[in-house]
Amino acid sequence: MANTSGFFTAPSVPSLRRMNQPSIGIYRSGFCSSYGISKRVFCSSTIEGASGVSASESRVRRLVSQGCKLVGCGSAVPTLKISNDDLSKIVDTNDEWISVRTGIRNRRIISGKDSLTGLSIEAARKALEMAQVDPDDVDLVLMCTSTPEDLFGTGPQIQKALGCKRNPLAYDITAACSGFLLGLVSAACHIRGGGFKNVLVIGADALSRYVDWTDRGSCILFGDAAGAVLVQACDSEEDGLFGFDLHSDGDGLRHLNASIKENETDHALGTNGSVVDFPPRQASYSCIQMNGKEVFRFAVRCVPQSIESALEKAGVTSSSIDWLLLHQANQRIIDAVANRLEVPQERVISNLANYGNTSAASIPLALDEAVRSGKVKAGHTIAAAGFGAGLTWGSAILRWG
Repeated sequence: MANTSGFFTAPSVPSLRRMNQPSIGIYRSGFCSSYGISKRVFCSSTIEGASGVSASESRVRRLVSQGCKLVGCGSAVPTLKISNDDLSKIVDTNDEWISVRTGIRNRRIISGKDSLTGLSIEAARKALEMAQVDPDDVDLVLMCTSTPEDLFGTGPQIQKALGCKRNPLAYDITAACSGFLLGLVSAACHIRGGGFKNVLVIGADALSRYVDWTDRGSCILFGDAAGAVLVQACDSEEDGLFGFDLHSDGDGLRHLNASIKENETDHALGTNGSVVDFPPRQASYSCIQMNGKEVFRFAVRCVPQSIESALEKAGVTSSSIDWLLLHQANQRIIDAVANRLEVPQERVISNLANYGNTSAASIPLALDEAVRSGKVKAGHTIAAAGFGAGLTWGSAILRWG
């Protein structure tokens, strides 16, 4: 029977439970077992070792016993760099005011020939090269973005540009700054429960297109970028996703949103005289509206709780992780979460000063730089967390390589 995490559990048959003690629990927000980190999740109505197992059931069980691991990463940023001093020329601010309150000094902005799709393709290619995986071997492309360059999504365009000749599935995931984390967990679900082998997860956003550049409270925060990882199927003993925790709260929409708005100029078109409010006006999205204080309170309260929950499900403690990797929103948030979890600053990954808040791109961008610089090495355990509009938030305990 399928549960809400996308995995399958055995039915409640007393004789089967007795044959498989201690039992393995599977939860909607992660994995756990009586042994700490689960090694195998079953996907059939029979338990391994039970008699009368059909060939098809055996294949399904072996399928779900697969693990998944992160084997490649890549990133790309626009050419145009905007410093705090540059911003001080268009709004009432200065470098010290911005850096003290946010930790940000520079950000990259899409302009000229740059495009979000192009950056995503570049990041994806780098991830495939590191993983030594041919584009034709990619089974699925997950494009995590809230700012696609086409209303109907960007994933298929990336799949085509990469040269994936077998037409693998590609689709977009919209969850703002939590998008990459949700994409990572979705990749694991596809691998564990669907038999996929190589899943490309891309986090990319161009929030600069939705920023009010006259509002010094928000325009100082955001930048554009793309990052990608290749998640690959592996034996359960090599599994690299130990636990996760995901949440959303639509009540928080009032604190962070970019709502649709109707264009007032469409009034000039008139109506056909027979139907009220028809044809509908053309619409676009408003600039980002954010209550910074409320978002800060939400992040420093919910993110540590989510990471602690994921750690518990994974059967590890914060002292045993090698790196803390948070969505790069604000250095004060990063510091507050690290302090709550008692993670020393030397084990916190941060590149916020150079790029600002790049939404869904921030985690894979920071990860890629840390891997390529030699900071993050194969076998290192990472506690990662994303949080943002929706409101959505989530965390995952994973191993690199």
